[in-house]
Amino acid sequence: MEKHASVPEREQFASRLGFILVSAGCAIGLGNVWRFPYITGEYGGGAFVLMYLVFLLIFGLPILVMEFAAGRASQKSIARSYDTLEPEGTKWHRIKWLGLVGNYLLMMFYTTVAGWMLAFMVKSATGQLTGVTAEQSSQIFNALLASPGEMLVYMAIVVVLGVLICSLGLQKGVERITKVMMSALFVIMLVLCVRAVTLPGGMDGLAFYLLPDFDRLFGQGLGNTVDAVYAAMGQAFFTLSIGAGGMLIFGSYLGKDRSLPGEAVRIAGVDTLVALMAGLIIFPACFAFGVEPGSGPGLVFITLPSVFEQMPLGQLWCTLFFLFMSFAALSTVVAVFENIMSFSMDQWGTPRKKACLINGILLFLLSLPCLLGFNVLSGVVVPGIGDIQGVEDFIMSNNLLPLGGLLLLLFCTHKRGWGFDNFLAEANTGEGLKFPRWARGYLTYVLPVLIVVILIGGWIPVVQTWLGLA
Repeated sequence: MEKHASVPEREQFASRLGFILVSAGCAIGLGNVWRFPYITGEYGGGAFVLMYLVFLLIFGLPILVMEFAAGRASQKSIARSYDTLEPEGTKWHRIKWLGLVGNYLLMMFYTTVAGWMLAFMVKSATGQLTGVTAEQSSQIFNALLASPGEMLVYMAIVVVLGVLICSLGLQKGVERITKVMMSALFVIMLVLCVRAVTLPGGMDGLAFYLLPDFDRLFGQGLGNTVDAVYAAMGQAFFTLSIGAGGMLIFGSYLGKDRSLPGEAVRIAGVDTLVALMAGLIIFPACFAFGVEPGSGPGLVFITLPSVFEQMPLGQLWCTLFFLFMSFAALSTVVAVFENIMSFSMDQWGTPRKKACLINGILLFLLSLPCLLGFNVLSGVVVPGIGDIQGVEDFIMSNNLLPLGGLLLLLFCTHKRGWGFDNFLAEANTGEGLKFPRWARGYLTYVLPVLIVVILIGGWIPVVQTWLGLA
């Protein structure tokens, strides 16, 4: 008997709420805060949100349902799911190594970025951000990046927390602690939303963010419209953490009582709600103080601390914001760590605690290049892509995720793979929303093209830089 078969029984979630919150925790990440609100404001507010929701429905959700289906049908992580479901003599199982590399790559930079959140939460709580201007906040952030020792401490805390939570098991560790983090995340966001929209001038930001402005979407020229469509497609794909088996693992912990499309819609809904709520914090607050919101780390670590510090009780609001950001980052870390640990358990029969120890050490060591890329190795830059963190992110987000999603799609629709009939039967087992059989032609011929567009689109600015056209 193969060694991987020695694992006696598959753990399952203790509750449906646990599954939804853990899966949503995996999907909810920093992009919900520092990318979604920005592109929403740039491309027409509510008009862009409507377009994004359409792409979420036709683009992201089908792949999410496929990940859940492959996991539940096989009762394995990506390590053995393709082996279990593929027709005899085929090589689909090789996709698992793509998934493993993708999960490791994501954590190689995500642990450092999550550490930034913890660092700024501590700085805010201890008064180091009190009364800061945007320029001073920028200096504090740059000082953090220039200090490998300080970043190492916070990155190590993130890795240790992730490993400890996963070592406790699915129900006692991952599910129980993620439920607490996600519940706290929503409470904190709600408090911050109320504070932001009640600021003098905050309603102007709310109007800019949510009122549909189709002129900003379609009236600024064809190039702007194409950019908006690509942004909506990309966000709909990347926001759900699909393509590297990150959701497949949680499908493997599911029972058969509920159909998968309904569960996928709920998780996508929670993820979208968090992204929208982030905008409800950012735009009213920035408009109230006449600040350009912007996006990315600059928004989170430079703009927002200076905005919060202008409010009454600014230290409290700033600390709560970075606590929320820490929970958003850590929920993703725990979910991806669980996928990595389960890979070792399913593939090689490694006991959970041993898998956590070995992978924890590897994740810590592999996170060092990104951390050092902001200081000691700052001279290591790839033209058109960026520093070490940028390269790791580019390989993962612009290549491995779309490629992994495309291969899973082909596996679930191709007669030489698992096949559409098998996928449909698994997806629709249980009570709830059903996946439509009439969507087969779209999944077979249209959706693969859309994913290829995402894949090519990620390379266009890089190639333009290399050719001197940017």
